[in-house]
Amino acid sequence: MINSSDLTLSAIGTDIKRKSADALILGVLKNGESLSIAASPFTAETTTSLEQSLSALGVAGKADEVTVLPGVDGAKAKVLHFIGLGVKELAELSEEQLRRAAGSAARQLSNAKSAIFALPADTVERVAAIAEGIALGSYRYENHRSKKSEKPVLAEAQIVTAVATSKDLPAVLKRAAVLGRAVRGTRDLINAPANVLYPESFAAAVKDYSKSLPLKVTIFDEKRLAKEGFGGLIGVGGGSARQPRMVKVEYAPSKAAKHIALIGKGITFDTGGTSLKPAAGMHAMKSDMSGAAAVFQTIAAVSELGLNVKVTAWLCLAENMPGGASTRPGDVLTMFGGKTVEVLNTDAEGRLVMADGLAAASLEKPDVMIDIATLTGAQMLALGLRTAGVMGDKQVTNDLVAVSDKVGELAWAMPLPEELRPSIESQVADLANIGERMGGMMTAAVFLEEFVGEVDGKKIPWAHIDFAGPAFNEGSAWGYTPKNGTGSQVRTLVAYAEHLAAAK
Repeated sequence: MINSSDLTLSAIGTDIKRKSADALILGVLKNGESLSIAASPFTAETTTSLEQSLSALGVAGKADEVTVLPGVDGAKAKVLHFIGLGVKELAELSEEQLRRAAGSAARQLSNAKSAIFALPADTVERVAAIAEGIALGSYRYENHRSKKSEKPVLAEAQIVTAVATSKDLPAVLKRAAVLGRAVRGTRDLINAPANVLYPESFAAAVKDYSKSLPLKVTIFDEKRLAKEGFGGLIGVGGGSARQPRMVKVEYAPSKAAKHIALIGKGITFDTGGTSLKPAAGMHAMKSDMSGAAAVFQTIAAVSELGLNVKVTAWLCLAENMPGGASTRPGDVLTMFGGKTVEVLNTDAEGRLVMADGLAAASLEKPDVMIDIATLTGAQMLALGLRTAGVMGDKQVTNDLVAVSDKVGELAWAMPLPEELRPSIESQVADLANIGERMGGMMTAAVFLEEFVGEVDGKKIPWAHIDFAGPAFNEGSAWGYTPKNGTGSQVRTLVAYAEHLAAAK
């Protein structure tokens, strides 16, 4: 089920005459009427000739713009792919723009199993950005086609750089490969249809994938969930013939000084339950398990990288269906830990399964808890389709936004206004599962905060990530981001784990 093809990344020197590949990737800058190839590996004469050809074709140098020309003397590549860098001058080019350009070029390769990327790569940091872009952009999902595409997926990429002999490059390239594999694996899970990926099969896929990694997997079936009082998961999953699961995945290096708990929403399909959603667009609700996919692939990547930090991932898996045993509006559920919740809307189900996960994770007293979910439509109304909302403890929130910006994922810190808390009071239970409609993204976070535990009388440092928009791209592909499952926030969570592992 998680079967994205692997990719070999390597660095080579700037003399490419003897290097063969199916395609050679070059970057294009355009400043006014002036068109130039950035960091061209060719002679001045050949470079000028190519620039003139591109000008004649009306190339604009815009981001995601690809122009294909036949190969030329000076390189053994069969074809040349020119990718717009989206800037006028090389000095303006950020690492994220370079990452997107490399990813866009990799994504749009039409018939290449191998490629040489001759983009601006004069520093180790730029090589890292290019390598990550390639690893993120080279993705295809064809698991359910009766006839697979005859066009190959990129399997080998060589990056042209003057720092090819740097001692830092092996680690940089390994990290890019691991991140790429984790993001592509997340996309595989998100893109799987709900009749293939449901709580039991999701749990089995996690167990199978973890066999080759230093991970411990514990699966809570519906009997154990009921016995131990996971009322959110049982209540949400009760209407489905496919019963809920909680999957706990542990990575525990012997000398880890810090412990992060990651809690992921895993609604494998969300009809809205008894509070049924409109039919239009419901097919995309197979992506409502993106949070669980992200936290699993994050812990897998952390274990592959051997980071010196303990990570525990809690995957809260259920299918929200209308049925004879479905939760009804007005029902009261008892969450793990004993708090009761009046369910006023069964389509506000993600916070119910996440409440169980947060309460269970709190018992282990981790240093930090982060939950991630495609939780609210309000997130998209507030921040659009590409920017995640981050709420909670100020230090954790600030650190997450900082690492998100560093890796090139968009996130924005949002407040938790105190006036929202009274709106989730219930007349018959401890809490209601919905409250103030205005600021609904923040109201959902206020609800989740109620299930964050304490250590020595103080709340465990916690943050909530709502990425309902960024998790699933129903628009056009762009940069290294494909249509459908994106794998968003995996790189942010891995970078946060690196940050915590490095902290004194």
